[in-house]
Amino acid sequence: MAIHYLTGDATAPIGNGNKLIAHVCNDVGAWGAGFVLAISKRWPQPQAEYLKSAHSLTLGEVSFIRVESGVWVANMIAQRGIRTLAGVPPIRYDALNLCLGKLAVKARQLQGCGLAGGKWSSVEPLIREALLESEVFVYDLPR
Repeated sequence: MAIHYLTGDATAPIGNGNKLIAHVCNDVGAWGAGFVLAISKRWPQPQAEYLKSAHSLTLGEVSFIRVESGVWVANMIAQRGIRTLAGVPPIRYDALNLCLGKLAVKARQLQGCGLAGGKWSSVEPLIREALLESEVFVYDLPR
């Protein structure tokens, strides 16, 4: 598996074939900070889908929304709430691992490929394990 680290706009993914833009969402229906702002600016469907199911969000679930030909956004519910409580950040790595497993299945079907307080050193191994057979592009905004 290859992980490519790029600087740029993740809402304009590069490469051939189908694209999945994956991001972490919370389980309380709060949409309005971080990467979701860029997603909403480009496409209204991921936010609408998320808010439609805001009353029943469950950690580990993923919603795949086709936003244009060959491009899907994956709303991954892997964040408990939106604040760090008692020193525990909202990211839930076990839920993220479940989400990434579902993402891997979807990527195989398609033949393509922040604010939660998580640490990349914990997230990257989950991605590597779940997406063994995929090419992954990780974007960071220009500084």
